[in-house]
Amino acid sequence: MTSVAADLGRVNRLPCWKGQPRIEPLSGGLSNRNYRVRDGAGDWVVRLGGDVPEHGLVRANDLAVSRAAASAGIAPEVLHTAADILVIRFIDGRALTEADIRSEPMRSRIVDLLKRTHREVGRHLRGPAVMFWVFHAIRDYAAQLAGTEDGRDLARLTAIAGALERAVGPVDIVFGHNDLLPANLIDDGKRLWLIDWEYAGYGTPLFDLGNLASNAQLDDDAWQSLLAAYHDSSPDAGLLRRADAMRVASLLREHLWALVARRHRRVAIDFEAYAAEYAARLEAAHRCFVDRHG
Repeated sequence: MTSVAADLGRVNRLPCWKGQPRIEPLSGGLSNRNYRVRDGAGDWVVRLGGDVPEHGLVRANDLAVSRAAASAGIAPEVLHTAADILVIRFIDGRALTEADIRSEPMRSRIVDLLKRTHREVGRHLRGPAVMFWVFHAIRDYAAQLAGTEDGRDLARLTAIAGALERAVGPVDIVFGHNDLLPANLIDDGKRLWLIDWEYAGYGTPLFDLGNLASNAQLDDDAWQSLLAAYHDSSPDAGLLRRADAMRVASLLREHLWALVARRHRRVAIDFEAYAAEYAARLEAAHRCFVDRHG
């Protein structure tokens, strides 16, 4: 891992500062390192991190989407980019928690933000079109884990993934965020912001909805309320089956993500606990899916 001292030196030498920057580490970030910087022009966040091949992260795509999301007014202003550096305006607000997302008024605000994201970010994106399909990610992670100690349950998990993909069927295409951890939503007291666009790309809105619900551990009533708010009507049996399948797929992907991340350990995070937590959520959600849909 890169040392903090080396990071501080790099951040200090960036050409975008007005006057002498004041730099401090920021916690968080599952695939990058973050610093807060105050200079003569404002308050900023510097994110350091190169491509992450094992997770399919290409920073050129990430930077392009960050600019598009900022242009759409959904993400903070971008001050500076380089091959493995993104500098964005610091949002003086509060990162959401799982409990926040369980609140119906907050979910209503999030639905409005997601609809804007799905409708507007792609209009501002330039360069290659980026695609995200959770079942491709699952297959890629499974291939990386094959033959390892972490791959002992892969046959069962890939069979589950195949059944879920068939249940999802054809989808509408929008531009999605695809990494809706609660902490990626920031409330500044007036509005919500969406940050960390590493996995963003064209795909189905069902993934963003299922990803949000699974990361916040929404109960069934809140989950169906989320679907109804997004689609402006209560979900029928077909939509509920497809959305439930995508919700389980989100948990499967997150579990495998953690197993792959643990093998590389690019950041100091307890990946063992993270993988175990999402394994438990996956098993519970899959049992519910089978009970409801067969």
